Amino acid sequence: MQKINKNVVLALLSLTSLVFLLFQLYYYKFYLSQKNGAAFSKVRGSQSGQDSTRWHVVKKFLGAISSHNIPVYLIDPLILGLIDKDIEQIRSSPDGPSPECKYFCAPRDFTTFALLDKTWKHEVGLLRTAEKMGFQWLKIVNKDPRLDGLDDLSGVEIPLHYIFKLASHAIHLVVFYERSGNYLWHGPLRLKQHMDRKFVPFRKLHFGRYPGAYEKPELLLVSIDDLKVQIPKNPSSFLEEISHSRFLECRYREARAFFQLYPDDGSLDAVEFRKKAKSLLHLAALTLNNLGVKFWLSSGTCLGWYRQCNVIPHSKDVDLGIFIRDYKSDIIPAFQKAGLPLKHKFGKVEDSLELSFQGEGDVKLDIFFFYEEDDHIWNGGTQAKSGKKFKYLFPKFTLCWTEFVDLKVHVPCETLQYVEANYGPDWKVPVKTWDWKSSPSNVQHNGVWPVDEWDDVIQIY
Repeated sequence: MQKINKNVVLALLSLTSLVFLLFQLYYYKFYLSQKNGAAFSKVRGSQSGQDSTRWHVVKKFLGAISSHNIPVYLIDPLILGLIDKDIEQIRSSPDGPSPECKYFCAPRDFTTFALLDKTWKHEVGLLRTAEKMGFQWLKIVNKDPRLDGLDDLSGVEIPLHYIFKLASHAIHLVVFYERSGNYLWHGPLRLKQHMDRKFVPFRKLHFGRYPGAYEKPELLLVSIDDLKVQIPKNPSSFLEEISHSRFLECRYREARAFFQLYPDDGSLDAVEFRKKAKSLLHLAALTLNNLGVKFWLSSGTCLGWYRQCNVIPHSKDVDLGIFIRDYKSDIIPAFQKAGLPLKHKFGKVEDSLELSFQGEGDVKLDIFFFYEEDDHIWNGGTQAKSGKKFKYLFPKFTLCWTEFVDLKVHVPCETLQYVEANYGPDWKVPVKTWDWKSSPSNVQHNGVWPVDEWDDVIQIY
């Protein structure tokens, strides 16, 4: 038998391997890339195929929504952060700031867009178009909270989020809804039991861990990385909103249970008081928002929201809280200009400040200023006739948005702890006789104002 030349065999094996490798590359480039977007040619100044993939996925998605005339806008925090640094250049350059793929090629797993629910009605058409382009998609629905207060309509589900996946990148489309407080709301992203939890890395999503509330943004059409896209006109303001957007829904189910035990007061006096309290709260919110002063529902007004989703009719006032660090000397003149005269001013900025303004009829607005210590937060109280000081202690809390009497307002995120601190473990039971000096669970005596300070710290009008 003729001896086989080892070098020839080695050469043949090497050649075969090379041909097979070239075939794989050809197949990958000209078949798989068209089928699922796994490989794309480079765009502008991008440095790698992965960078280019992100850009092409965004381009395909924008093409899909454009073909159905669906207006979306970019809310991706990472990309908006990059845009914000170059915003003046982007605004002044219709063709984009540079020849590089700087924004949509940035490393990330998702690109996030927003969609206003009322601006589209052709979901099926978009999803079919996306499928033809190679996208896989996932739709997340949940109950419409705007209907939770209506027994016969609660449980109606609405779309909250869409995920479009292509190759190694995904588009997160967040659906915003307009609420009666004239703001935008998005719901949480909660996967149903049958859904694939490995579809995308859901934990990395910027939106959906909890519901969010936002002001309606003014939009700007810009060219970024050769793509036309709408962005919030002031990206830095929107980015700031993201970090403080968490929203708490009113507890309608618990409120219904409360009213079964304690029927609501439907008397003419109660209806009239609630009407005046709502008007006063709207006016107070407008005044403080114009001043840029952050506030929240406090005391009985907070209890009414948390316990019964309404103003407590026998409370006779509206209560707001403000951190003393947010105090502005313009507050009193601003309320007086709004037609709310100062009724009393107790304490001073450094200690136990409290303001009260007279609303319509006998309804008043009480504003309590809160002071932060190492392990708790407190507000003060003053007895006018004796000069005695009181202190009300609360566990530390953060602020969340909610909707109350058709108004977007803040409440403590840790509402239960806040309410329990003030009203004790029996906060669910209505109490009509209330002494502010002794009834609260968290009240402490805090000394007496020196007589020579009374003219400054006890002012009644």
